Amino acid sequence: MLVVVTGISHKTATLDLRERLALDEHDALRMAQELLDGGAACETLALSTCNRTELYLYGRDSLAARQAAVERLAKHAGVPPGELEASIYSYSGDAAIAHLFRVTSSLDSMVVGEAQIAAQMKAAYQRACEGGCTSVVFNRLFRHAFEVGKRVRTETAIGELPVSVSSAAVELALQVFGKFRDHTVLIVGAGETSELTVTHLKAHGIKNILVTNRTLTAAEELAHRVGGRAVPFEDLEGHVAAADIVISSTSAPHYVITRERVERSLKRRRHRPIFFIDIAVPRDLDPEIDRVRNAYLYDIDDLQHVVEQNRGEREKEAHHAERIIEQELASVNNWLRSLEVVPTIATLRDAMEQIRRAELERLSGKLGDLSDEQRAQVDMLTASIVNKILHLPTVRMKEVAGSQECYLYVDAVRTLFDLRGNEPVPEDVAVEPAPEPGADDRPAAGADDPPGATVHHLRGTGTDDA
Repeated sequence: MLVVVTGISHKTATLDLRERLALDEHDALRMAQELLDGGAACETLALSTCNRTELYLYGRDSLAARQAAVERLAKHAGVPPGELEASIYSYSGDAAIAHLFRVTSSLDSMVVGEAQIAAQMKAAYQRACEGGCTSVVFNRLFRHAFEVGKRVRTETAIGELPVSVSSAAVELALQVFGKFRDHTVLIVGAGETSELTVTHLKAHGIKNILVTNRTLTAAEELAHRVGGRAVPFEDLEGHVAAADIVISSTSAPHYVITRERVERSLKRRRHRPIFFIDIAVPRDLDPEIDRVRNAYLYDIDDLQHVVEQNRGEREKEAHHAERIIEQELASVNNWLRSLEVVPTIATLRDAMEQIRRAELERLSGKLGDLSDEQRAQVDMLTASIVNKILHLPTVRMKEVAGSQECYLYVDAVRTLFDLRGNEPVPEDVAVEPAPEPGADDRPAAGADDPPGATVHHLRGTGTDDA
């Protein structure tokens, strides 16, 4: 019996193909159940995000499981199976389990170290479990995978340094202000990146959010989504004066905020610092702003430099994470091997023999009047009783040894007779709610930038006075 995984990801397939193979919750459960009904496996699970679609199977024939998985994916995409071969990857046995651990630990994500994939995997497992697609092996394997992911995040710094422009901007702002509890952010423009950045800011405690845009309706819509307040664009200078952080991302062909505007705004706020984040291309903010005292200006190139440096640091941490996965893989393999019939029969007989000998030893004082011959007869009698008790369970286990579900019987015997020994028993993992529709391997807001993370290369203030 082997674990098999077959699928496509951002590493192997185009966006167009990933879209065609994407599964909603209903499709994912239906596909897993169809694989069960078709006999390709006795346990299944389907995972689908914007960056990957994968089918996990547990069955006797890895080639048959792979073929069935490819056929189901091809049918869903409406293409012949052969057209998927160039983009499909498939692993079995140790390689499949290691892949599962790497996915759950975010080592296989587009952004290494992001945390969203763990929640997505838990949601996929919950659906499969509630849909009757998982049993002994997958229930334990996936819970162990969640523990592996938790260990990687705990024992490495893989998720600590920000690796997105928006999260890097927030960390830089934290270095200026220390904390955001009483600060105000002004969003200029209603772009997606601006929204993501302010979402990161909210995760770090900022509550006062102003949103302005040339079209007031767009400003009101974004303000509603981020829990802020829309303000008219006509009084931009006044809003800048009221803000501690200004995030600008518009499509204007010219500077939206000039040095002169910033100088006047700083005078109005008695030169309390303002942190400017220019995410627009072409730039919204006059580069001369950086020369104004108490004005901190960062554009997209500045932030990208920080991101790339931190991405390299995450890759270093990934090597440590891979060693953790190797350790955990050995642990899981020990348990999987214990599900084989012959070792279990041997372990069961050995356990019963130890009990028999211990009981004879305990009663040895009461058998003091027996001769050596009588003692030998007692020994033979107790051994015969144990053999007769174990005969039928042994026969039945050998009869099911060739069936797909034999491991269920083995697990039952090992549990009933407490034959687990030193096998690792992972703690149960609480399954988190499913992520919002459209979530993928990309980091959730605030997921990759916990408090205290350090971002280097904070520039000093300019040399000119306002």
